[in-house]
Amino acid sequence: MRRLTTIALPFCFLFVWCGAAAAQTSVGPAERHHYKIDFKLDFDRLSYTGAETVRWVNHGEKPSSVIYFHLYPNLRTGDQPVSGNSSTAEADEPRIEILEVRAAVDNSALFSALDDQGTTLRVNLREPVAPGSATEVLIKFKGTVPEIDRDETSLTTHVVKQVSAALRSDRETRRARDINFRCRGIMLLGAAYPTLVVHDGDEWRRKVEPSVGDFVFNEAADYEVTVTAASGVEVFTSGVEAGPRNEKNTQNFTANALRDFAILAGRGLRSEHTEIEGVNVRSIYFAEHERVGKRALGVAANALRTFTKLFGPLPFKQVSIAEAPLVAGLGSSEFSGLNVIASAFYVDFDSPAIRNLPEIIREQRPSVEESLEWTVAHLVAHQWWGAAVGNDPAREPVLDEALSCWSSLLYYKAMYGPEKAAAVLDDQVRGVYRMYRTFGGDDMDANRPSREYRNTFQYAAIVTAKGALMFVDLQSSLGEEKVFAALRKYYQANLYEIAQLEDLRIALVAEAPVEQRRMIGRTFTRWLTAKRGDEDIAPPDAELATALGIQAKQAPARSGEKNAFTALGRVGKFFWQQMTRIR
Repeated sequence: MRRLTTIALPFCFLFVWCGAAAAQTSVGPAERHHYKIDFKLDFDRLSYTGAETVRWVNHGEKPSSVIYFHLYPNLRTGDQPVSGNSSTAEADEPRIEILEVRAAVDNSALFSALDDQGTTLRVNLREPVAPGSATEVLIKFKGTVPEIDRDETSLTTHVVKQVSAALRSDRETRRARDINFRCRGIMLLGAAYPTLVVHDGDEWRRKVEPSVGDFVFNEAADYEVTVTAASGVEVFTSGVEAGPRNEKNTQNFTANALRDFAILAGRGLRSEHTEIEGVNVRSIYFAEHERVGKRALGVAANALRTFTKLFGPLPFKQVSIAEAPLVAGLGSSEFSGLNVIASAFYVDFDSPAIRNLPEIIREQRPSVEESLEWTVAHLVAHQWWGAAVGNDPAREPVLDEALSCWSSLLYYKAMYGPEKAAAVLDDQVRGVYRMYRTFGGDDMDANRPSREYRNTFQYAAIVTAKGALMFVDLQSSLGEEKVFAALRKYYQANLYEIAQLEDLRIALVAEAPVEQRRMIGRTFTRWLTAKRGDEDIAPPDAELATALGIQAKQAPARSGEKNAFTALGRVGKFFWQQMTRIR
């Protein structure tokens, strides 16, 4: 019996080992996950099909026999899971359906199931993947996107939405349709494929919940993507195009170390580009917005040049700024290598079409144009803070938002000098907090999870503004040289990784003289935890509050009412400057 056991054990071990070896391979410590995706867009029918081969690398410390994927298009704001019916509510949302899941090595079927109300795909592997090894999975899928009413995307609707959020403190929640839709001949697929769930240590970060902040949270990965679209439909992506379209209208794209892969497709789109610091900087726009699109390209190029000098070079080969008809309440959205700004703010004030806008908005030309420049710089900064260096936007949104906002101020200083930068600081940062408090908003912690903020107005005033002002404070007390040195080291240490706020604090402490190290901790606490905004930034504007009738609880008319603007026209230039913003 002993002899049989002695002989049988090595045989069983050899059998299991061979089976596991066939399903997985050893990898180097720096190897990233890899996606090879084939998209076929049916642009006119609001749908697409896809097949992806995903190479998952186990960077954890334990073997794993299961892999999880996020299905971001299936995220819903209510308690109901994704349904298969064609109800009006469901038709107004995107949807992704899994057709089959197989092991790439032998094409054998793998067991899979939908969890978390349809937002997570669970794939059971045939053999556990050991730490330091990888396996490949083939997933076939199809998806649909809603057609967004163009009235939801106009500048008038954007402004009225902001007014409503300010006066009524309406709760806003990001929806999957915000970044997966078709409107005005443009299709945006911001998160349209099964995406690996972040594997943090040995914890799968499965939970996805809608909030006012970003809900897309991924690890860096390499991509090979093909997109087939109808003739006449232009396709732009987060990746770099590898050659022209073939006879089947298929384009190939490649990219390394991206946290997501977005696709923008449509008719009537144009693009211009320039190379800065080895990066192809590109502006994508509607033909009628050529002058604004060219201006956006110039701003993006200058911003990339500025941030490369201050923080270090980007690992990406291409960074794009694109316009798309985003719904009111979402002024912009950032993806790795591809940033999107609402078309509503691509206003050419010298064009005849400007006459169709309400006069009270036409008068805000300086505000709209300043806001666009600010937003382009802010989005380019997100390629350093959020894309190259990742963070969890649901748990610590202040990390990338604060750094990107503050970086925008550095852009203005580099381009226009300290006097202009100070004016922009008062207008774009302090002014937002002041307006928020004037409307009756409460001062809050700036380091809360994104779900705890009601709307973009509150989010901008607390998370973005207070976070950026913390860096302005550190810049003054610690000195620019030490702050920049700390950020360059933080950037290099966390490149491709998922950073936490504590990593940033440690980097600053490491550069500070011994006698100033405690000061850094106190500065973090004062701006991010304490509620001293009125003291450190500005108190509410009592005169403006009286003009707005805040005490009387007056609210603006709904977006469909003709007097939506005349009812508030008396409140003055400062009010409309702050409301006509890209948020």
